[in-house]
Formats: sequence, structure tokens, C-alpha cells
Amino acid sequence: MALTQHFDLAGIEPEEGAPDPQRIVSGAPRFRTWSLEEADGLYAGVWEATPGAWRVSYEEWEYFSILSGHSILTEEGGAPLHLRAGDRLIIRPGFKGIWEVVETTRKDYVIRL
Repeated sequence: MALTQHFDLAGIEPEEGAPDPQRIVSGAPRFRTWSLEEADGLYAGVWEATPGAWRVSYEEWEYFSILSGHSILTEEGGAPLHLRAGDRLIIRPGFKGIWEVVETTRKDYVIRL
């Protein structure tokens, strides 16, 4: 077993999904997730979402880098944060707000529970 993992999506079938309908604020967003690593409470991969907005609530820690698209992340009581290709962010447990995809967005991520 190799001790390194490339973020190579070739040959990986994405999981399809969507936000819980009760969390949707606008639109009909859809997700695709390419899971590359799942071990010991750590998850890494690539995630993509189509336009729409939904409420988010994080119980986990996440680091991500936007690869393409445009999203707006707004923390409850906070100012909107526009995210575009090259932007990187850490979201800590307890974050609550709205994730709005303006233009189909793709990010790579690492999540730790």
C-alpha cells in the first residue's frame, strides 16, 4: 500500500447528492463528490456543486481550496465571503451560515471529525 495519494479523479466514480430539502434556501443545487481518502476520521477528496443556496452547520473541521467557480459563504451575523479559484479557507466546528453557489464550484477538501 502506497503511503501517498494523488488527487487524481481518473477512474473514480463520483457520488451524487444534494442538500437536505429542508436546508435549501434557493435553487436546486446538486453535488458530486470524488472521495479519495477516508480513514480514522479524516476525509479528503474533490467536491462540486451546481448553483443554489442552502443552510450549513459544521460539526467538523474543514480545509478547502477552490479550484473553479464562484460561491458565497455567509456566517450567521457575518459579512458574505466571496470564494473563487485559488481561495483557501478553514471552517471550524460550530460554523453556521449559508453556502451559495453562484457559478458551479469545485473544491478539493480535507475534513477532520
